[in-house]
Amino acid sequence: MARGQKRNRALVVEAGNALDQWKYEIANEINFPTGQIVGGYWGNIPSAQCGAVGGHMVKRMIEAAERSLVEQSAVNVKAGFRAGLGANLGTTGAYNLPGSLPAQNVGQQTGFTATGLQQ
Repeated sequence: MARGQKRNRALVVEAGNALDQWKYEIANEINFPTGQIVGGYWGNIPSAQCGAVGGHMVKRMIEAAERSLVEQSAVNVKAGFRAGLGANLGTTGAYNLPGSLPAQNVGQQTGFTATGLQQ
């Protein structure tokens, strides 16, 4: 690729500087020789070493995306349970009881005995 033709542009332009800074942080974490980078030019460094930095960045991005999906799913599940429970809750509390039936009389409705048979 000729000089000046940069194809790996950030999809979110505002993230470009943060990604560049993060690239150097990852490089330092994996003991990459950042002293060889002159003015942001990485061309004099072997591609295997540059690929290691990019590989670690991708690995961390995937991990962050997976965590975000798990957190989002957990929030959605909790919201679904709350919505489901909220729809089933009556005005008498945690059980969906008729408003005229006190909680202590649950199961003792008219016509039923302790054996469950109608009288």
